Amino acid sequence: MPVRVEISVESAAGARIAERAGAARVELCSGLADGGLTPSAGLVEASAELIETHVLVRPRPGDFRYTAEEIAVMVRDIEHARAHGAAGVVVGALDASGALAPACQELVAAADGLPVTLHRAIDVSADPVAVLDAAIAWGFARVLTSGGAPTAVAGAEVIRALAERAAGRLAVMACGGVRPNNARQVVAATGVADLHAAPRTPTGTSGLGDVSFAGAGVPEGHDRFETDAAAVGALCELFRDPGSAAVAPEHGGS
Repeated sequence: MPVRVEISVESAAGARIAERAGAARVELCSGLADGGLTPSAGLVEASAELIETHVLVRPRPGDFRYTAEEIAVMVRDIEHARAHGAAGVVVGALDASGALAPACQELVAAADGLPVTLHRAIDVSADPVAVLDAAIAWGFARVLTSGGAPTAVAGAEVIRALAERAAGRLAVMACGGVRPNNARQVVAATGVADLHAAPRTPTGTSGLGDVSFAGAGVPEGHDRFETDAAAVGALCELFRDPGSAAVAPEHGGS
């Protein structure tokens, strides 16, 4: 089975880099320094014009235990993402016990047939296996996980176990520090056919005088991160089908 590479981006420029490199799709978000937040409607449209775009719907930084009001906002954001060209959405919510929140069924319903990915809420859940089973039962198409570890390499054993349990009922996508130098190792160790990566590089200037609006974690002398074109290109090249110009995109479902 060909390996599909998904790139997490937060700009139209990042989406263009992923498209040119031959990525299967992008996960589009804003605020990657905060773990990813819901992007604007304009950004969704711009990305969707370039490449298959799956929109992260996350209303705030922090944990995944959302109020009813926050869930209602997420439902509206999913509806807007659909209206502006999203090919899928990426969501997740946990209840107070750390289980997958029943409200996730409402989020899947709001996607109205678009494939829905469960994001890394599974990695901070009380029982990843139970979360996986619920995701399958509730109609998720994909789950994104590092196996509950800081990196996919460290969590490879758990990722493989989840993929084996899923048995094709949904796709398990490995993430967490996936880069060109370890991507083949991750695939071999986990058996997955979907990889997720967010290679970034610092860019821009830090401004003038004593005022700076630099993003969190950006090295001194820069003000933001952008998608690392060289790393994305090298990663996609690892899994490029010699008979095609790009990695074959996934169409719907799992």
